[in-house]
Amino acid sequence: MKSPVSFFRRYAASDDARVAAANLVGLVLAWNTPFYPLYLLGASGGTMRDGAWLTLCSFPVFLAVPAVNRWNGTWGRVLLVVAGTGNTVFCTWILGEASGTALFFLPCITLAALVFRRGERVALFACLALPMLAGVALHGRYHESPFACAGTACGAIVWLNGVSVALLLAFLGLLATGLTEPAAINAGRVQPRRP
Repeated sequence: MKSPVSFFRRYAASDDARVAAANLVGLVLAWNTPFYPLYLLGASGGTMRDGAWLTLCSFPVFLAVPAVNRWNGTWGRVLLVVAGTGNTVFCTWILGEASGTALFFLPCITLAALVFRRGERVALFACLALPMLAGVALHGRYHESPFACAGTACGAIVWLNGVSVALLLAFLGLLATGLTEPAAINAGRVQPRRP
């Protein structure tokens, strides 16, 4: 019987190193999504109980990224950036701007730069622009959420989100080194394509 790890390794595998990187990021985000409400509850002392569980909405989309990439490698990568940006907008509304959730626009921008080649200009620049424009256009314009954090809970959630963003950026940086070295994403079997 195959282990879940080997199943997901096959599910994320691709001959294209950037598609494989996008698949891995999608699965890591899907894996982490169910834990985020628990982190929120731990950081806020339970005051975010009702809103925390709404952050699970993006889980199936992140999980579907490798499947969409098998159908079309460009659209799967676009889906990943759009889902990350949409999830950031939604969670910023749910938790309130004071929660610092908008910081997740930064890894969305980095992700777009990572998973597209210079030759894929339309997808690259559209996906780079999307989180930038969303962050600028929505800053200070979110409608009030009944679940928004308040008081000391916000400080704890800002710290949690800041650490999460830093870890995600570090993870994306490590993936980027794999795209430029001969030992690429799929256990050294896939050579990166040149831009």
